[in-house]
This record gives sequence, structure tokens and C-alpha cells, in this order.
Amino acid sequence: TKSSSLGACEWLLVLTSLLFVIVTFPFSIWFCIKVIQEYERVIIFRLGHLLPGRAKGPGLFFFLPCLDTYHKVDLRLQTLEIPFHEVVTKDMFVMEIDAICYYRMENASLLLSSLAHVSKAVQFLVQTTMKRLLAHRSLTEILLERKSIAQDVKVALDAVTCIWGIKVERTEIKDVRLPAGLQHSLAVEAEAQRQAKVRMIAAEGEKAASESLRMAAEILSGTPAAVQLRYLHTLQSLSTEKPSTVVLPLPFDLLNFLSSPSNRTQGSIPLPNPSKPVEPLNPKKKDSPML
Repeated sequence: TKSSSLGACEWLLVLTSLLFVIVTFPFSIWFCIKVIQEYERVIIFRLGHLLPGRAKGPGLFFFLPCLDTYHKVDLRLQTLEIPFHEVVTKDMFVMEIDAICYYRMENASLLLSSLAHVSKAVQFLVQTTMKRLLAHRSLTEILLERKSIAQDVKVALDAVTCIWGIKVERTEIKDVRLPAGLQHSLAVEAEAQRQAKVRMIAAEGEKAASESLRMAAEILSGTPAAVQLRYLHTLQSLSTEKPSTVVLPLPFDLLNFLSSPSNRTQGSIPLPNPSKPVEPLNPKKKDSPML
């Protein structure tokens, strides 16, 4: 930044002030020297004019107490929280977004001569930039590509704030608020997808269980003794777990008889033929007195 030159009267005041400092030396030196920290810079205005050259600091700097005014600028990283503001997406959804912006003062002289309220200027710039960039993206892209969107916002902000003497280090999208109706529809869709996935997993489990049962049946069919041992083991486990349960085991010979091929083809157990005819009741026989 270029500062305007001093006039004749202003130079006369400067020379008078310097002469007064020299006459009252060394007492005046305590009022003309200040110390600033490593992370600070000082901008000096002499009679309202910005002194040429770079900002002063860190360490000692000299100023005229009667004519000069100085302003300290903190060069450390600043954090600015952007409140929720409405954004319209490409597919015409209205949402609310808040963000965080990290910036630092890069040029103290340019900053003090160009901006009055740094935080407000950066906040409004972030909001307008995000509205402009997110208007070209859909809702799905905003929810899934936050990192790339934040990088685009950072580049767009840095192109403007460099004129003000501010360096934008990083921007982050903190939270996204969706309308209540949209949240309900997304929740219903997510629940339907979850139920479909659960049904798929259950079907796969049933398939695996049926395959295991088929293999077990093939193994047991080749060894009848294993079937009997398994049967007895099941009875023992039932009697151990539930002592009050009464178990009436069915003989295995009867099971083999029911599962024979001839009986399976007939579909029922054959009744034995009576060897002797049943004698008819004698109607003339009287009942006993006890009956």
C-alpha cells in the first residue's frame, strides 16, 4: 500500500516532536519505544497517514508519542464459526448448512486500510460463496462429497480475501439440516433397505441350514447305529434340561418298519388278517347278576 506524503505543516510538527525527544533524552525514550510479540505486527499512522514500508515487529519499534498512533494485528490462526443458513441445491431441495472457516492475517497494512470488521466480512463472504457453489450440486453430492466441496469453497474464498490481506487456510462443513418431510422419507427408505437386507441374510441362513441338514441326513442314512445313538442322546438332553418332561420313546424297530419301502408305497400299516372268525354274540345268553 502506498501512503500519501506529508505536508509542510506536518513535517514541521514531526521535526518539533523529534527535537523534544532529543532534548528530554533519556527520559523520553521510555515513552517512544514499545515491544511486540513474535506473533504480532504493528501498523503506525503518523498524523493519519500510513507510514511506508512493512509492518513493524516483532521486537522493539520506535514511534512519536504525540503524533503517531499504532495498531496491533494478531497473525495467529483465527477460527470463525458460520451459523446455519439456507441453501438451495441443484435438485431444488432447501437445507440449512453451518461451517467453520480458519484464516489468518497475512498483510497487516492492507488489512487495516481495507476492512473495518474482519469477522463479519469473512462470515458474509463464506455464506454467499457456499450458496453460489452448492446451487450447482445435488443433495446426494452435498451429503457424500463434503471434503471436495469444502476445498472448492476454500479456493473461492482465498481468491477474494487475498485482496484484503487475509489468507484462508481451511474451511469445513460442520453440519447439514434437512427438512422434516425429507428426513421422514429418507428414514422410510433406509428402513425398507434394512428390512430387505435382513430378509436376504435370513434366506441365506436358511439355505445354509438346509444344506447342512441334507449333508447330515446323508451321513446318518449310511450308518443306522449313528441314528440310534443320536436319538438316545436327544432323549438324554431332554431329560436333563427339563426334568418335569415325560418322554415316551418310540421303538426304533417300529420306525424302521414305518420307513420301509413297501410301507411307503402302500401309505399305511397293513392290518393282520384274523385267523379265526369272530364268534357272534349269543343273544340267548343271559347277563350275569353282577352286570
